[in-house]
Amino acid sequence: MNTPLRGLLAAGAAAAVMLTSGVAAEAATAFPRYKAPKIFGTTFQADPKHDFTKHIHSRHDGILRGWFTYVRGGVAEYEPIRWKKGTQTEGHFEGPPEGDAMAYASPIAKDVIYLSAYGCKPSRSELTVSRKTGLGAKRCSRATLIKQHGKTGHPSLITVHKGRIVQVQEIYTP
Repeated sequence: MNTPLRGLLAAGAAAAVMLTSGVAAEAATAFPRYKAPKIFGTTFQADPKHDFTKHIHSRHDGILRGWFTYVRGGVAEYEPIRWKKGTQTEGHFEGPPEGDAMAYASPIAKDVIYLSAYGCKPSRSELTVSRKTGLGAKRCSRATLIKQHGKTGHPSLITVHKGRIVQVQEIYTP
């Protein structure tokens, strides 16, 4: 076999190996596209299969409009939120009433996708919002997610897949 053809075949084989390993790696971290809730929905999202009378555990697969209430050891506790229209202002997000046990807890995936609306530094001076959707567009690290959401909840779309939080996309609120 001549040398240029051998080199071309070797390059093709190497590209095929890289493509299949990339596809396998992507398939391992990929999750299905779930239907997103209304960003400014005025009711709490239901999870009919979830039993809130048992210990706190993960929500079923899908996207929840919610915020983190507590993060410890890579596990986030979170609750659903709803938009409350205001009379003096446009409104604000609110969680369930005091004493309501509507809460979940899930581990944060090591490869979580965190899309911030305010940038990766907690100064909130850098807006990184999609003008089309009003959702965060800047990808930040897992450590940044835990640092920014661990103490105060930011309204977000929280995606749960197989019991783990795989994506958090902040909702921009002025």
